[in-house]
Amino acid sequence: MKYLCLICAEKVMEQMPEDVAARHFQEYTEFTNEIRASGHYLSCNRLLPPNEAITVRVRNGKVTTTDGPYIETKEQLGGYYLIEARDLNEAIQIAARIPGAWLGCVEVRPIAEDEQTLKALGFVR
Repeated sequence: MKYLCLICAEKVMEQMPEDVAARHFQEYTEFTNEIRASGHYLSCNRLLPPNEAITVRVRNGKVTTTDGPYIETKEQLGGYYLIEARDLNEAIQIAARIPGAWLGCVEVRPIAEDEQTLKALGFVR
């Protein structure tokens, strides 16, 4: 089963001192190499800081944009891993090894791939 691991922390790498960011990046490199070797890795990306975000809304057919993230919070979405795991327990074990979990949190969400869910959402007829 596929799981999306959303990484949230109070600071993203661009907001860390250079030496701390370099060490943190190395921890991510090691983690990524480990899950690639284990076969759990599907994809990952680091996101730029929230000040680079644009929030889009459509109301009554009118598009509006706002600089920054949707909501103001202490924790920021910094990136994600898309992983393959046997079950939720294994996904949690993998997410607990993501370096961002040591500085913030990692939200683990199952990917809805089953045909019944996809039909209910209107993606499959």
